[in-house]
Amino acid sequence: MSTTTVDATGELEAIRAVVASVQHAQRNELVDEFVALFREDAIWTTGHGKRLFGRAAIAEFTAQVLPGATAHGTATYEVEHVLFIRPDVAAVKVRQRYFTDAGVLESEGSPMYVMSKEDGRWLLTANQNTPVVAD
Repeated sequence: MSTTTVDATGELEAIRAVVASVQHAQRNELVDEFVALFREDAIWTTGHGKRLFGRAAIAEFTAQVLPGATAHGTATYEVEHVLFIRPDVAAVKVRQRYFTDAGVLESEGSPMYVMSKEDGRWLLTANQNTPVVAD
């Protein structure tokens, strides 16, 4: 177990900035900006269970699905909880909400982003995008 302390305020701010960048890239359909948030060897599992290994696979998939994705509405991304596994590794629970063009909440997601700090920058490393199913 690590006993190294974490500058929680600064690191949380940096992690929230990455999640805000995810939201910005998704809302504006910016494939390259989205893909740049990932480590080269990142893992991404989509909300439909498609498993993607490495930034190149994530880029290929994103280029197919992101352009035109906002035609039916938009999404918000909010950091709900951060667990620092180590000072340079964090499990980040995100609340994702999808709204129609009329602003009506359509559905929710519950992504888990495992992020690692690489050369002073937090990157998406191992990620699972999970839809929330109503009971």
